[in-house]
Amino acid sequence: MNFNRPLILASSSPRRQYLMREAGFTFTTRTPDIDESFPADMPVTSVPKFLAEKKARVFENSITDEIVITSDTVVILKNEILNKPLNRAEAIEMLQKLSGKTHTVITAVCLFSKAKIDCFDDYTEVTFKNLTLGEIEFYVDNYKPYDKAGAYGAQDWIGLVAIQKINGSYFTVMGMPMHRVYEHLNKF
Repeated sequence: MNFNRPLILASSSPRRQYLMREAGFTFTTRTPDIDESFPADMPVTSVPKFLAEKKARVFENSITDEIVITSDTVVILKNEILNKPLNRAEAIEMLQKLSGKTHTVITAVCLFSKAKIDCFDDYTEVTFKNLTLGEIEFYVDNYKPYDKAGAYGAQDWIGLVAIQKINGSYFTVMGMPMHRVYEHLNKF
């Protein structure tokens, strides 16, 4: 899809770039350099929108006619955010927590221009089968999911063997709810 205005995907995520290309969007990429902290008392469901907007505002003084697209994904289990794991032990611990349970993935997207901002989010529930420690270690050691919220990628081996049920958009779990992005960009 080509719009009259240039698009900037402000993400280093290969998955988000892939999804945007597959949906037919032409864009350039830039990576926002921000501190991804958020207020400790913020409700966990508000965090993705807060961070997506924080990423978008980085470009406030460097754009002219472009539309900047930012995104943030969180994995929530029992009102706790499972961020990107810092190391192998943390990744294993996160996957053990997710094993046999249903969790929520929220991906927020911000469309940002000089004149307008549109932030929205999408929720998907994901149910994992019970995982053995061997399966978890295999995945972590071979796929190194340190750049993924909740220590997993739905498109990876773990998604193929562990996800029993998804209630919502698969692409939200991948990090970009394309049906919502398409709809909002067309209205922007």
